[in-house]
Amino acid sequence: MKATLEAINQMQTDGVIGKYAIGGAVGATFYLQPAATLDVDIFVTLPTSPGGLLLSLAPIYDYLKSRGGVVEDEYIVIGGWPVQFLPPSGELEREAVAESVSTEVEGVNTWVMTAEHLIAIALRTGRPKDHNRILQFIEQDAVDRGKLQGIIERYGLASRWQQFGHKYLGDEFGGNDE
Repeated sequence: MKATLEAINQMQTDGVIGKYAIGGAVGATFYLQPAATLDVDIFVTLPTSPGGLLLSLAPIYDYLKSRGGVVEDEYIVIGGWPVQFLPPSGELEREAVAESVSTEVEGVNTWVMTAEHLIAIALRTGRPKDHNRILQFIEQDAVDRGKLQGIIERYGLASRWQQFGHKYLGDEFGGNDE
C-alpha cells in the first residue's frame, strides 16, 4: 500500500489531482476490522480548465502509465494495488473528500473519509455489502451518531436510514414508532 499512496501523493503534488480521500472498503478498514477487498477507491477532485464542464480521468491514467501503472479494466494497478479513481458524483462525495481526515499508513500521510461519510455513501449506494458494512460500523460503535444524523438529513437520506434501521436493527434502532 505504501507505494500506491506515495504515487497518489506525488500526483497531488504535481497538480494532476486535487484533494483526495480513500473511500469504500479500504476506507472502512481505518475504522473497522479489515475486510477482503480487491481494490482501492480513491475519490479525487480534478483540476478543471476555465469553462471546462467535462471531467476526464485521462490525465491520471496517462500520468500513472508513464510511471509504470498498468490499466486493468476500470482500475490502474499502482504498487500492486488495483486503484479506481472516482470523481465525486455529488455533494455528499464532495463533502466527504473536503472533510476527510489525515492519517498515516506505512509512514505515508494520506486522507480517508470519515466513518460517517462512508456510512452515508454506503446507505445511498444500498447494495447488500454496503448494508453489511453499515452494520459493522454500528456494532463496533465506530460512528458519531449525531454527526451521521446531520449528514443523513443534509443529503435527503432519512427515509433510507429509517428503512435500514427497521430492517436490520429493529427495536435497537429506536423502538417501534409506527
